[in-house]
Amino acid sequence: MADNDPLASALSGLDNAEGVGHLTHTVRPASNEIGSVLEVLADRGYIDTFQFVDDGKAGEFEVELSGSINACGAVKPRYSAGADGFETWEKRFLPARDYGTLVVTTSHGVMSHYEAREAGVGGQVIAYVY
Repeated sequence: MADNDPLASALSGLDNAEGVGHLTHTVRPASNEIGSVLEVLADRGYIDTFQFVDDGKAGEFEVELSGSINACGAVKPRYSAGADGFETWEKRFLPARDYGTLVVTTSHGVMSHYEAREAGVGGQVIAYVY
């Protein structure tokens, strides 16, 4: 079966694995976008570590979970937000102000909405986690 949204599947898998108390989760197939999102999750403390494993096909990520994810998911459709416009999306996808993180793809790469706001860049909101 073809996967229409690998990012949504990856985040759903992480959310489910956290929910049942697993310590690790394998995300496949690997992609640059998923790797960048995992990097943001690791930087913000939602996962411990992750590493790319070459399985001879598309590759996969082995993720060590920290038990810090209450919920996460992909944002569809992708919403554009200016550097000063993240508050609208925080209200929509996060449970409280300054609780959780929006993952944003910008011209400077994939980053948290906190980093994007600090850098003064806007972009597209692609995921959330809290």
